Amino acid sequence: MRRRFLCHAALVLCALLALAGRGDAASKALPFKQGERLVYRAMWGFIPAGEAVIEVLPDTSVDGSRARHFAMTTATNSRVDLFYRVRERQDSFTDSSLTRTLQYRKKSTGNHPRDVVVNYDWKNRTATYASFGNAERPVEILPGSFDPLSIFFVIRTHRLKPGDVHEIPVTDGKKCINLKATVAGREAVAIDGTIYDTHLVVPDMERLQGVVPRRDDPSLKIWFTADERQVPVKIQSRVPVGSFVFELISASF
Repeated sequence: MRRRFLCHAALVLCALLALAGRGDAASKALPFKQGERLVYRAMWGFIPAGEAVIEVLPDTSVDGSRARHFAMTTATNSRVDLFYRVRERQDSFTDSSLTRTLQYRKKSTGNHPRDVVVNYDWKNRTATYASFGNAERPVEILPGSFDPLSIFFVIRTHRLKPGDVHEIPVTDGKKCINLKATVAGREAVAIDGTIYDTHLVVPDMERLQGVVPRRDDPSLKIWFTADERQVPVKIQSRVPVGSFVFELISASF
């Protein structure tokens, strides 16, 4: 009887400790808040190529559930428009606790027009990709899956240290992977005379696209400041015509 009581007490204690741990995690302040607006200039080699904006918009609702709203808009300038025109907006809607995505949208009117909506069905644990209103067959997704835009914010919630690899389930509605975001090192990044102490993070986005990753030239690199906010101050994205580099030129918090 005494042994049974001790076992029961141990189980209760473990449960209380687990709940306390969850409470601490839930109460931990996020490194960003509504109203954050990051403006980047885009460069294609040495050529000014346009602008990108990443922002945290006011909370909204998706199918009756409260949702965080993140957005990214990208536009090339008239010079680059001649051969690679981009006018794109991405919207990500996650649950309020930032534990999974509820909906993802991507719309562009450039060289590759798109009007994509990805709905996440967490009851059946599937995501449905629809292009210009035409829905495809749902794909099974991993618990706690995010979309390609929200990972910029999810990574910021992790404590970044060189050598660490953070695994984040990600789906674009067509494929679901356990993305690995590798903290490749700590680097100084200079932008307009300001030196930022940063962590270089390399997410293996190629696997989401069904492409074999290239160690010498990954498709995405992100430099986050090595402070509490962990702001992405530089982003390098490989595209069919080369690579675009986005450098932070304005930030509102």
